[in-house]
Amino acid sequence: MLIDEIAVTENAADAAAPRLGARGFNTTLLSHGMPTLSRAAISQLQINLGKLCNQACNHCHVDAGPKRTEVMEWPTMRRIIDWVAAHSIKSIDITGGAPELNPHFRQMVNAFVDMGADVISRCNLTVLWERGQEDLAAWYAQRRVHLVCSLPCYSESNVDAQRGKGVFGKSIRALQLLNQHGYGIGSELTLDLVYNPGGPTLPPPQDQLTAQYKQRLFDDFGIRFNQLFTITNLPINRFKHYLERTEQLASYQQLLEENFNPSTVEGLMCRHLVSVDWKGRLYDCDFNQMLDMPMPTSRGTFLWDLDGTQIEGQKIAVGRHCFGCTAGAGSSCGGALT
Repeated sequence: MLIDEIAVTENAADAAAPRLGARGFNTTLLSHGMPTLSRAAISQLQINLGKLCNQACNHCHVDAGPKRTEVMEWPTMRRIIDWVAAHSIKSIDITGGAPELNPHFRQMVNAFVDMGADVISRCNLTVLWERGQEDLAAWYAQRRVHLVCSLPCYSESNVDAQRGKGVFGKSIRALQLLNQHGYGIGSELTLDLVYNPGGPTLPPPQDQLTAQYKQRLFDDFGIRFNQLFTITNLPINRFKHYLERTEQLASYQQLLEENFNPSTVEGLMCRHLVSVDWKGRLYDCDFNQMLDMPMPTSRGTFLWDLDGTQIEGQKIAVGRHCFGCTAGAGSSCGGALT
């Protein structure tokens, strides 16, 4: 089935689904003979530089947009850089908002590159056309930053419906520019794309959709990329508000819970990374950050107060939204888990 044919479920008469919170998720784990979630060793640090963005997508769990003012300041960045150096963290995942709009973004990336870390930047593509970002593609290429870019469909109508009029055209031109700088052509400069459904459905199989994306984007626009990540929309913030307006929240939550897949649990991103917000505060994942659910043993703690060597085995804060990461093939910042 082509992505264009994937229907968005509409049901204005949703029955009330059971209201499962942390207890419900932990009970589900126990029913499959699995313990409650706990941390493995930290392999990655994910940093949210703020909620300022040049777009306001209707699926955004961050509630990011052009009018948001929450932006990480340089003193906070400096303390994070020092912590990364002290703990020899080798993988840094930078997100937002549009992280590039933070005035200190490039300085921070340079610091991580200089210490030999692998840097991932989550780019919405259209930011390449913002004033002051004219050299961004070349700047990324020079530093070999791994790009993970949002493109929720290869169809103009679907992308513009989800992200705003004209976004598809700008995204395609940005991808072509990145290809010109060597991104997505081989393994030297990695260009990965992200798909998320336009409505309350689970993503289709990642491998199948990757093949469709590669064929359509190359045939239609001559675009090449490395991998496609399929990510499930979690019922948080803007997407949750959409579900509430269309009376689909209960049925979507039930869909996530009914499709719980125990084989996804081992690879959940909350087990392997630490998430830091624009103020430097600690969370188990980006989703918990947006719900203001701090790490259970580090409530109100800043990253620089954390001894990263002591985190393994600590409990992870969970809630009903966690079913979104464990439904179907699973979902993480790196796409499907199975």
